[in-house]
Amino acid sequence: MIQYMCNGMEMKLLAFGGVFFAFLLTCIFLKTMSGFLPKDLGRDFAHDGKKSAGKPRGAGFIFILVFAVSTILFGKMGNEVIIYVILTLAAMLTGFLDDCARTPWGELKKGLLDFAIAIMVAITFLNFNSSTIYLIFTKSEVTLNPILFGVLAVILVWVSINVTNCSDGVDGLSGTITVITLSSIYAFDTIRKIDSDFRFIILLFIVCILGYLWFNATPSKMMMGDAGSRAMGLFISIAILKTNSPFLYLLFALVLIIDGGLGLIKVSLLRFLKIRILTNVRTPIHDHVRKVKGWSNTQTVFRFAIIQIMISMAVLFLV
Repeated sequence: MIQYMCNGMEMKLLAFGGVFFAFLLTCIFLKTMSGFLPKDLGRDFAHDGKKSAGKPRGAGFIFILVFAVSTILFGKMGNEVIIYVILTLAAMLTGFLDDCARTPWGELKKGLLDFAIAIMVAITFLNFNSSTIYLIFTKSEVTLNPILFGVLAVILVWVSINVTNCSDGVDGLSGTITVITLSSIYAFDTIRKIDSDFRFIILLFIVCILGYLWFNATPSKMMMGDAGSRAMGLFISIAILKTNSPFLYLLFALVLIIDGGLGLIKVSLLRFLKIRILTNVRTPIHDHVRKVKGWSNTQTVFRFAIIQIMISMAVLFLV
């Protein structure tokens, strides 16, 4: 909004101020409003899940709201961005209502809500962008049938929401990996000179997560809950789609996919096809490395982050 009133150097200084505004406002609101958040009840099946009991949960409600306000104030708000912000808030609210519920929502209910949001993202993207994708390894472009692209986009968004949500279980883990993933997307967009206005919005989202991580490093003072993880997963998918290279998701979010995705596959195969896989592996993988391998929370976060950074650096070098 404010950017429309400025030009040149003023816009750069405004953007610089916007980044600090988003970070500081996130920190201030989390510090002063965490007492109003619901309290975590602990998780029965997660490793050390009971240790989280009593901590404020649903902090994503706060830092996603700050992201939305910061985007409205400092971002360049076209119709496409407005819709993405609304959908990000919708993903946050569905998660927050689940965080507040005495009885957790069923998987079917959450899956259908995610599916509806994913359809809206796909429709919005195709309305404002083409169905042409850039293949980084062959440095060529391929134009897909819009219907096929839309189906693949829905799958991408749904998967991103759910693997990010499943990766949330260790202090600082999903937030740190999401920051790395979004920073990698930002770097890719910068190299390819893709939509500088949306790149700034990615920065705003990153610094809001950093404000949350200030309080979530081990031992955490609060938890993002589904309100944060589902919104993060959604925004990652939108940012990936805006690169025009959606297959990059498989690399820039590989740690999230492996950590959260293997559990989804394992449960789905068992529930629907009665097929058992990974019987000796706890999922999400962050539970396996902590309980079986003896990694501490800090080791888990650092090592997972190192793996994702190395993968992202290799991809960016190829670009």
